[in-house]
Amino acid sequence: MSLSRILLIVYLLLFLVCAIAPYDRAVWFAENAPIVLLVAGLVVVGRFHRFGTTSLLLMAVFPFLHTIGGHFTFERVPFEWVTDLFGFERNHFDRIAHFSVGFYAYPLAELLERRRLVNSAWILYLFPLTVIMAVAAAYEVFEWWYAISAEPDAGAAVLGSQGDQWDAQNDILADTLGAIVALVLFRFRRRDAEAPASAV
Repeated sequence: MSLSRILLIVYLLLFLVCAIAPYDRAVWFAENAPIVLLVAGLVVVGRFHRFGTTSLLLMAVFPFLHTIGGHFTFERVPFEWVTDLFGFERNHFDRIAHFSVGFYAYPLAELLERRRLVNSAWILYLFPLTVIMAVAAAYEVFEWWYAISAEPDAGAAVLGSQGDQWDAQNDILADTLGAIVALVLFRFRRRDAEAPASAV
């Protein structure tokens, strides 16, 4: 069985488990609807482009984390050990989930390179980075819209600011930093692939 199918099965099992008695059904639906669309989109794209192992593993992190966050709501995910370890004043599980959004810069760069869609190394790295930043900003707008139009408690749970007035900016920063890390990884793996084999 291929890695992509294994990851899809694991996601579906996690989805089903987390669909059982979530903290708030309205929040669960709002958090999971875009992720289901994302996973469905990846399945469709996967029919036309075969992602590498690293890309598949990186792309799996965000749906897994977000599905767990949707079950508990992000501020209630059992993550106290990290909060206590570093002396944080809030639950940063959502920041880690946002950081993992940036991992999608890796498969974007991989797709651009394999399909030979760009001729410039600058574009190869800048395009995935700017896409991640744009998606991050768009998602913050979605959260804001949901927060002002939904039932107040559900809206606050989806927004997940936990009293941080700069929550949207910090989330976008986390997405961006994740993308930078992913692109650095892509660069190192690309350089290793380009390196000539050592003489025996």
